Amino acid sequence: MTTTTRVETQPQATTASAQGRQVVGFSFYRVDPAWRRLPGATKRKQADELCGVVNTYAKRLMVLTYSLVGMKADTDFLIWRVGTSLDQLQEMSGAVRRTELAGYLSMPYAYLSVTKRSTYVDKLDPEHQDQRRFIRPANSKYLFVYPFVKTRDWYLLPMEQRQGMMDEHIRIGSKYPSVRLHTTYSFGLDDQEFVVAFESDTPQDFLDLVMELRESQGSRYTLRDTPIFTCVAKPMPEIAKDFGTPP
Repeated sequence: MTTTTRVETQPQATTASAQGRQVVGFSFYRVDPAWRRLPGATKRKQADELCGVVNTYAKRLMVLTYSLVGMKADTDFLIWRVGTSLDQLQEMSGAVRRTELAGYLSMPYAYLSVTKRSTYVDKLDPEHQDQRRFIRPANSKYLFVYPFVKTRDWYLLPMEQRQGMMDEHIRIGSKYPSVRLHTTYSFGLDDQEFVVAFESDTPQDFLDLVMELRESQGSRYTLRDTPIFTCVAKPMPEIAKDFGTPP
């Protein structure tokens, strides 16, 4: 099978400048069970073609791949892409759809967002606001992703009141240094307001973080934070084995 790495170094064309922002896409795919009944040689050929597409676009975009086999009932893998334009993401999506395997793929979930400087002041790490304009993966083993929507009442609160609740949120997060947060924004681009992605090598720490955040004052203004996806970082050829490609 064609080999590929999970993460490619960002090409210069997709490295955001000091004033730039990035476009982010989370595409969750499901493989039709009928595909697993195809001859082994056919499955290997089609999986190789898909891996080749992922490898090609990883030279132009930031591309990370994750297996969800056994983690979520209705999706098998995630392709997380970061670029500088919507056109780049759409071009890659089109290339995936032109593969033979695409006849057996569906996309039960897809989320679109962009990076943005944080509205709130991080008093523990003042530079964090600017860092949010760039996705800098920690290359952790696990990724936890979910769309996020706040209530309209949240946006009607005075800024100082919102900042106070975010201060609590930031303090809680700082207790779990093994968990790295990537917050991206979807206002006007997709159905949710944010897409949050947490990287960690320790799922137990992430569970404890989420439990503690549920008790924070800001949690009363959460309208929706599901579905939640637990993703395992793997190169695309290994993911293909997970969903049924023979060795």
